[in-house]
Formats: sequence, C-alpha cells, structure tokens
Amino acid sequence: MTRTVPTDAELATSLAGDFTSDYAEVNGVRLHHVTGGAGEPLILLGGWPQTWWQFRKILPQLALHYRVTAVDLRGMGGSAKPESGYDKKTMARDIHELIRHLGHRSAFVAGHDIGASLGYHLAANFPESVRRLVTIDLGVPDAAWQAIPMLPGSDEQVKALEHGRGGYPWWFALNQLHGLPEQLLADRFRLVIDWLYGHMLLDQSSVEEEARRIYAQAYDAPEAIRAGNGWYQTMRQDIADLATYDPVTLPILTLAGEESYPALREQMSADKGTDIRVVEVKGSGHYIPEEQPERVVRELTAFFG
Repeated sequence: MTRTVPTDAELATSLAGDFTSDYAEVNGVRLHHVTGGAGEPLILLGGWPQTWWQFRKILPQLALHYRVTAVDLRGMGGSAKPESGYDKKTMARDIHELIRHLGHRSAFVAGHDIGASLGYHLAANFPESVRRLVTIDLGVPDAAWQAIPMLPGSDEQVKALEHGRGGYPWWFALNQLHGLPEQLLADRFRLVIDWLYGHMLLDQSSVEEEARRIYAQAYDAPEAIRAGNGWYQTMRQDIADLATYDPVTLPILTLAGEESYPALREQMSADKGTDIRVVEVKGSGHYIPEEQPERVVRELTAFFG
C-alpha cells in the first residue's frame, strides 16, 4: 500500500512565497492549481508522469518576480480526469479559460514535457492569451513523430537503454493501450517513476524520495493512469491539428537537456515559429526544472523580463 503523502494544500503552504492551492471550473473541467507571488502573470504547465509539484524548486524564486500559477493539467494530480478531451487543442482552451478565470487577459507561459506541447497549441490557438512561451525539453509532435520506430532504431539507442540512459520512448506505445496499463500499473506506478528518472536524470539526487512518492501516489489509481495515457492517445489528433496552424509569431524559447538538444534544435525550426531560440542546459537530462532549477529561473526571468 502506498504511504500517505502531504495534500496539495499542505505542499503549497510549505513553499516560500505565500502559495495557495485552489480549483477552477473551466471549459467543462475542474483544474487544480497553485498560485503565489506578485507581478505579471506566469503560468507553468507540467508533464507526465508528474504533477504541479515538479516546479517546487523554481516556484519560490519565480514568485519574487511574477504572479505564478502551477497547473495540474486535465487528467493530472488534483484535476479532474474526464473520459475525453486530452487532445492539446481542447486542453489549450482549458488553459486559455483558466488565464481568464485568474483575472488575466494574457500571461507568460512555460511548459515542460506534455506541458510544452500544450503550451505551443495554446499559443497557436489563443495567441492573445500568451505573451511569450518557453518550452522545456520536448518538441511539438508533428508528422515526423509518426515515424518513431517500434523497436530501438539504432545501436546507440540499444546501448543507451543497456547503460541506464534514455533514447527509446517505449512508453509512447504502452500509453496507446486501453485498459492494460491500468491493470499492470495500479498501485505499482513507482516502478515507472524510478525507471524514467533512472534513465533521464544526470543527477539522481535532484529528485528526492518524497517527490517520487508524491508522483507515484498521484498516478497509482487506474483512472489516473488512464487519464495520463490520454495525453499520448490523442497525439495523432494533435499532429493533424498542428498541420492546420500557421507558424506561431510570438517569441518562443526552448530549453533542452544535453541529450535532447540536437534533436530539439532540428524540431523547433521555422515551420513551428518565426522567433524561436533553442538553448542547451548543460548538466541536465529531461527533468530540467528539478535538475537545474537555478538555470531555469535565470532563463525564464531573462526571457520574460
């Protein structure tokens, strides 16, 4: 049985910056979010398999400059887990309406992993809501993603997996299945958490035991596993939607870990936007806000101003 972890409200109040946990009914879904600080609005969007808590190391410093809100996406953590609506165009409307609900006309936006893709779809569909966008260690799924091989595509990928590194996204395929992941992983999701961190962190100590327990408990229930899978099961629709967009014209900064930098430099090209800069974050794997929080704060405050 999974040990009890602190509630979202308890975690929020544990952060410096007078953070509070709250909920909003937007676009027909109940979203949990944590907000603190003062200044211009900044929205943080997280990824799989984490919750808003992935931003714990950067929230206090960002709160010195911004009114910052970390969101549990549709299907994540304390947010509702409906049966549908996990395509990023629908989820973009969630965040567009949340920004209005919070009393803002527009906001700076930064997203990691699934949150990075969502941030791009938000900027494409609701440019009036996004002042500037930061995407962290994920490109925007496009037609090229449909060519990801079912088996590791190179000797380098095989060696990376053998030696405890990432390189072959097997979970993209697993998360396409309906029903089976819930049966396999219910009350066992800590195995996934530790595997992903084990393969995609350079410094294992950067994600502490409590955080791993928080994430595992958030995804242990079958409905949470099913909802997280939904972000991946809708990728074909996301790719089809992307093909209808014009390149985004607002400024975009992409932060990339050491291993993903070459690929992201290629993926975040002119067809995605007219003002995109890709920056390598040395000393980090995929989970940059947890592994290099000081660098993330510096990059965000310099880019957002």
